[in-house]
Amino acid sequence: MQVSIACTDHHLKRGNGDHSKQSATSPNVVNQARAKFRTVAIIARSFGSFTPRNHISLKESTGKHTGMKYRNLGKSGLRVSCLGLGEFFFVLFLICVCVAEQLMTIAYEGGVNLFDTAEVYAGGKAEIILGNIIKKKCWRVDLSVCLSVCLSVCLSVCLSVCPSVRLFVRLSVCLSVCLSVCLSVCLSVYVAGLKGSLQRLQLEYVDVVFANRPDSNTPMEEIVRAMTYVINQGMAMYWGTSRWTAMEIMEAYSVARQFNLIPPVCEQAEYHLFQREKVEVQLPELYHKIGVGAMTWSPLACGIISGKYENGIPETSRASMKSYQWLKEKIVSEDGRKQQAKLKELGHIAEKLGCTLPQLAVAWCLRNEGVSSVLLGTSNPQQLTENLGAIQFLPKMTSHVASDIDHILGNRPYGRKDFRS
Repeated sequence: MQVSIACTDHHLKRGNGDHSKQSATSPNVVNQARAKFRTVAIIARSFGSFTPRNHISLKESTGKHTGMKYRNLGKSGLRVSCLGLGEFFFVLFLICVCVAEQLMTIAYEGGVNLFDTAEVYAGGKAEIILGNIIKKKCWRVDLSVCLSVCLSVCLSVCLSVCPSVRLFVRLSVCLSVCLSVCLSVCLSVYVAGLKGSLQRLQLEYVDVVFANRPDSNTPMEEIVRAMTYVINQGMAMYWGTSRWTAMEIMEAYSVARQFNLIPPVCEQAEYHLFQREKVEVQLPELYHKIGVGAMTWSPLACGIISGKYENGIPETSRASMKSYQWLKEKIVSEDGRKQQAKLKELGHIAEKLGCTLPQLAVAWCLRNEGVSSVLLGTSNPQQLTENLGAIQFLPKMTSHVASDIDHILGNRPYGRKDFRS
């Protein structure tokens, strides 16, 4: 816990000087004020770091040993790694438990503290695997949980492992979990679903709840009240949205302020080289006005940006599956061929920077100021290691490089855009 106190030593000295001009009996008052300040400071330090209110910063920090960068989730106090790992591929490619553990270990040792999973993944088995691995590895130094609420038919869960500032300074890793859960009309069913996910994950609470896809049949006030109820019951600390429009997010914020409820802090959105409008035009306004950040997914556009489809559809790729016929049609279409041509040009920029095309794409996503974290999807350790390496090329993503990328893509949206230089 971090406590902010307005009665700083600087203010005391200034107050002492002014008071001495008015009264000659001020020493007793000064001594009492100093004693009170020392008492409050000791209590504050016992809770954790002691930081004056005016010195709070939302700047990103870098892991000393891993090089991973940590950012605030929106403008909340929750610190998450700028790269997260999604468990969707664990189920999509039927990855065994040992490989899943290997992937999570690589990510965790690389500084990742954000994992994404869902109840619909293998009927809840993904949650069990994830919970068992976390327990086996003893990663729960300090648990903070993020609960994502899914307003759809499915019950999904996003698990994030997040270090607090205090533990991060001590070079300790603190575990936080992001859950995505289905919100039905009946609050009791919703709460029961959350408790079921927490039980499979072997966790008591999550940090942030993400409401995935708003329910048009449920009033916004009821949704916000449900999320507030979950937080008040100790099952979550924050809540966010997923696949919501900017207008819906603003409505939720207005309802929360009107009825003294808890507003969302983050939006999950698709973001990559060929999908830019929402994250670059709509979300920045929400970030600066109401503090809603972005947790983006699919940085490689379902594998299109990886370059694997340059010479056709590999038999072991996602596009070769029957359930992904839409992806295959997209790749072989005229627009798909144009995208592959642009990727070849982007490959030259990647070569100049000394990185691969996937690393360039991930670093490009991280350059956006409003992006708190980018969720990675991978099915093998080599690919995960490669994608995690995008962190070291983030300083090379200058405005000049970004301009060259925009020139090749030709899809830069109009509107206010804020990026990290």
